[in-house]
Amino acid sequence: MGLRLRGCLSALPTAVVYGSLSLFLSILHNVFLLYYVDTFVSVYKIDKLSFWIGETVFLIWNSLNDPLFGWLSDRVFLSTQQPGAEISSPEVVLKRLKALSRNGPLFALSFLAFWVAWAHPGLQFLLCLCFYDSFLTMVDLNHNALLADLAVSAKDRTSLNFYCSLFSAIGSLSVFMSYAVWNKEDFFSFRIFCVALALCSVLGFSLSTWLLRQRFETEGKAKWDQEATLKELYAEQPSAPQEKRITLAEYLKQLSRHRNFLWFVCMNLVQVFHCHFNSNFFPLFLEHLLSDQISVSTGSFLLGVSYIAPHLNNLYFLSLCQRWGVYAVVRGLFFLKLALSVVMLLAGPDQVHLLCIFIASNRVFTEGTCKLLNLVVTDLVDEDFVLNHRKQAASALLFGMVALVTKPGQTFAPLVGTWLLCAYTGYDIFQRDPVSNAVSTQPKLESGMAWKPTLRQGCFYLLVFIPIACALLQLLSWSQFNLRGRRLQTVKAQRQFLTRGHSQEIKMI
Repeated sequence: MGLRLRGCLSALPTAVVYGSLSLFLSILHNVFLLYYVDTFVSVYKIDKLSFWIGETVFLIWNSLNDPLFGWLSDRVFLSTQQPGAEISSPEVVLKRLKALSRNGPLFALSFLAFWVAWAHPGLQFLLCLCFYDSFLTMVDLNHNALLADLAVSAKDRTSLNFYCSLFSAIGSLSVFMSYAVWNKEDFFSFRIFCVALALCSVLGFSLSTWLLRQRFETEGKAKWDQEATLKELYAEQPSAPQEKRITLAEYLKQLSRHRNFLWFVCMNLVQVFHCHFNSNFFPLFLEHLLSDQISVSTGSFLLGVSYIAPHLNNLYFLSLCQRWGVYAVVRGLFFLKLALSVVMLLAGPDQVHLLCIFIASNRVFTEGTCKLLNLVVTDLVDEDFVLNHRKQAASALLFGMVALVTKPGQTFAPLVGTWLLCAYTGYDIFQRDPVSNAVSTQPKLESGMAWKPTLRQGCFYLLVFIPIACALLQLLSWSQFNLRGRRLQTVKAQRQFLTRGHSQEIKMI
């Protein structure tokens, strides 16, 4: 029975095993996002000062650890080589898988540290956030880097991303199950639920990475044996000159000349801003635009759909990517966002059903676009590899540099939204709630209920004008991105030529 199960697992396609890693990540991360603030505020009673100190340190660390871990992971690949030199790929994949097999279980353990009080609330909040984000970053970087290292062709990468979206959608179900056990007064059931999720994640990471390592160790061992033989044959030949290692400053200089990278991060900065703007202001739009028109259950349904629908919708988007290419699909989503926003603006805030559809679809399409952009980053990895004659593609480092430039959008979203609404209404209506990671409304009133029409109008204009502005900025920057069509095919052909030994792995997908 055990041999049969092992045989079935070994027969799973590489794309399925790779995608399953998204399941073991999302079942924990969705629960973390939903409950960590409420746990420290309502259960552990953290004070305001400690909360803001923790969030500030977390903001800095969250921005810096992506490029830091990317550099530590990929700096060995940043030596130059002559075009046509042989590249070893199995070792790179095994290096990523080893990091995932180690950091995946540690990520699950850091998740558990939130749900048991073991230190002063302020100290525990700070340490838990930093440790959790560190292991999350290591898992994310290596998982995303594998998307570029396992395959070069757009078709194979789309297949990998398809299964990631499918398993992420399944992982989102942990949010719905958590409602049954969430109780601030009796935390025991929720803790047991979190332990069960963590155990599933640990087992999943261990099994998935083991299966993938089995597939690549055979090819890697054959390559290492061949290299050892060659070393013996040429033992008396003068050694080749050492390759020059590129410093971080030189790498940043190379990146500053990477035209498509610069245009991409400009577009992605706006995308990250828009995604987090929707997350921060989604409950507020429901409250002030629809609370009198829809039931509580309908509002909860819209909120739940906004979590799971982007993953399911992405399955369709990925099929379009295979037919039309990622660039065209992303551009189409920008035009769709612009068109829906203009229609909503012309219809006005009194069209309740249209407003419900727009609020939900705005978040779904925006989150869906974010999930497609990893494919664009993998194309940038290929171009960076070809332009700078890398010894090996620095996948994790490039993902880290993208995160460094775009993550400030997370902070800009609530600040810009608050400022715009305050400027339009004339009231200091919105403020960042110091004990919550959501936007609250505490208007400073001078005359009873006179503020309500102005606040509703302000919310509506914020809802429609932010997507319009984001879409226009993104279409402008995206039009300058030329890593598409013939140029993209040329880049991929050059990388495939330089990584001839990688063809067997691509077929496995």
